[in-house]
Amino acid sequence: MENRPTVILVAALALARGDGSWLMQRRPEGKAHAGQWEFPGGKVEPGETARAALVREIAEELGITIWESDLEPAGFAESLPSEDRPSIVILLYTSQRWTGEPVALEGGAWAWLTPEKIVQLDLPPLDRELCRRLFPQS
Repeated sequence: MENRPTVILVAALALARGDGSWLMQRRPEGKAHAGQWEFPGGKVEPGETARAALVREIAEELGITIWESDLEPAGFAESLPSEDRPSIVILLYTSQRWTGEPVALEGGAWAWLTPEKIVQLDLPPLDRELCRRLFPQS
């Protein structure tokens, strides 16, 4: 029997700026959900905590530094598995502190957007669910 994962764990960041806007990232071409907007982050690697993965992914994708100690759990979203793919669980964390200026290091784009604008974006289903939980009034 082939050893395939039953769950893919992803850590994502809802980074808040003092003016009420949040950092969103557009998926680059060639990746699943290309062109759609999402909370930045990525897969948690074996032996890595979700917080450590998020610090690493944000540095790799956006070139900014965040700290594990600043990350606050904000919720999660989960897809159901199918015959050809495992379940995906996204753990969303919030933070209001970082250093550096975001740069789209892996292609795509990024933007600071208000919750009202974010809920109008073309979002992957799990990010849409995370938005409903993070911005219930929008």
